[in-house]
Amino acid sequence: MRKGYFITFEGAEGSGKSTQVELLVKYLQKKKIPFITTREPGGTEIGEQIREILLNPKNSNMSHLTELLLYSASRSQHVFQKIVPAVDDGKIVISDRFSFASLAYQGYGRGIELDLINNLTKIATQGLNPDLIFLLDINPEVGLAKAKIKSNALYNTENGDRLEKEDLSFHNRVREGYLKLSQTHKNVRLIEYDKIEIVHSKIINIFESEILT
Repeated sequence: MRKGYFITFEGAEGSGKSTQVELLVKYLQKKKIPFITTREPGGTEIGEQIREILLNPKNSNMSHLTELLLYSASRSQHVFQKIVPAVDDGKIVISDRFSFASLAYQGYGRGIELDLINNLTKIATQGLNPDLIFLLDINPEVGLAKAKIKSNALYNTENGDRLEKEDLSFHNRVREGYLKLSQTHKNVRLIEYDKIEIVHSKIINIFESEILT
């Protein structure tokens, strides 16, 4: 195994990313493989402040372009402060979402031109791309019901965070975007929604065959 890998988990709301990250962490701990975990938006003190702005349901009048620029600002700090240093130090970096999410959410979901997002992403990431992307697919209706339980408690609301409050057609577009993108990006491994242990097993099999060999 070479030094330093960057792995991301992508997927719509409630797809089980956080759970699978936790299970992969336990695997890496058992194998004594050095790693860090992080998330987007967030991952740094600055990024977490931006996350609060992005997800707070009170900010319902945010423009689509503002949303994209805030995600990119958080990502730029994330790459500079956390991801690149850890990869350079030989660690495996596991992130709950990265730039793929902007293409799905702000591109296919919001309708912003993909070329614009790609150009902005190149600037924000300094050209950094994940070595491996695990895309966890789920029916949006099922995923949203799961995701809103946690967000409702966090924001004292009944409809989830600012993105979860979007109508079902938005979330269907996001899912369709993810699936389309998975067909054009060679570093994506699509895993359909299933029992937690089955999804975990698939992830470990891919990880061992593509990272540990």
